[in-house]
Parts: sequence; C-alpha cells; structure tokens
Amino acid sequence: MSANFACDSNYKMVRVHVYMMKKDKATLAYLEKLVGPQGLEMIERLPKNEMTDQQIAQETGSEVNIVRRTLSTLYEHRLAFYTLERDKETGWMMYRWLVNFEDIEHRLADDAHKLVSKLEKWLEGELNTVYYTCDNHCGRYTFDMASGHACGYAFVCPVCKQNLYYDDTSKLTDAMQGKINELKTDVQAIFYPENLSIFELVQTEQE
Repeated sequence: MSANFACDSNYKMVRVHVYMMKKDKATLAYLEKLVGPQGLEMIERLPKNEMTDQQIAQETGSEVNIVRRTLSTLYEHRLAFYTLERDKETGWMMYRWLVNFEDIEHRLADDAHKLVSKLEKWLEGELNTVYYTCDNHCGRYTFDMASGHACGYAFVCPVCKQNLYYDDTSKLTDAMQGKINELKTDVQAIFYPENLSIFELVQTEQE
C-alpha cells in the first residue's frame, strides 16, 4: 500500500506533530516503545521532504538498518507511508517515505486498550489458577503438574530437586488489580516509563 501527499501541507504537519510530541509524555513514551530510542532520535531529525531510506539515514545521521526498522514499524502502525518511483538511471523501483503522525492519538489509544485487555486476561489467569514453585523459582507449575498427576513431579522441582510449595501471589494480583483500575481512568499511562514493567509483562503475554 502506498500513499501520495500534498507536499507542503504534509511536511508542515509532520514537523508540527514532532514539536507537539515533545510536550506529550504518553506519545513520546509510546513511540519509544515502538521504535526504540534510536528510532525516536531519527524521527526527531527527519527532514521536511519525502526521501528514500538511504537519504533519511544520511540526513539524520542514523544507521540504515535503524532507519529501515523504524520506518517498517511506523508503517505497520499506519504512521508512515511510502510512494514508489522508478530510478531513471538504474530502472529499479525506489521507496520514498513520509512519516505522518496525524492519527497517532487514535493509534496510541487503540494499542493501550489492547494492552490493558491483555493485562486483565493475565490477571484472570492468575486468580483462577493455583501455581507451585520452589525456593529457587526455577519455574511455576499447576497442581496437576506439581502433584505428579500430569508430569510425575510429586511436588519436587524437576530442575533443582527442592520441594515445591504453593506460590502465593495475592499481593501481586491485588497490586495488579489496583493498577488496572488506575489505567482504566488514564489508559495511555500504560506507556509511561514508570509502568514499563507492566508493559513488558503484557508484551510477554502477547507472545
């Protein structure tokens, strides 16, 4: 999929949105989660015209692989678009890219709601499943696994051979429930740096 743009208006729009993002904690944090700190630096240095990945790398001082990864990620989230042109000298097709943050608030909110939903499913699983572990926390096992009904562990850790005991996560689940309630009032806050550990937990649940 490609898109054509009215150059002047969209170039100005890109720069305006980059400026606005510097004042928006959630948006900056969201973008950094998507593209990483190097990708974010590339975005902030973007030139005002539509360019190939090689040209963007040269203009922003970013490595080509960082540029390509960043553009690919932004494209997946519909925050970057490209046009195809044929190189007059080589005859090869070239991708000319333009970043467009016009829809970033909608994308951020949509992704944030999905992550909170994933966190709720994780919490539901924790509340409805009894787990066992050892002092070394080699792993977590359901009752059927720990008791030997499924795997023959007989409440002995298969890794370190220590006894398995009930893994009480009530403090964690209570804290998570409180955090979920807090996030529901400000769902975009899941991307804040102070909520990084929660973000990583939800990302793990997605895999």
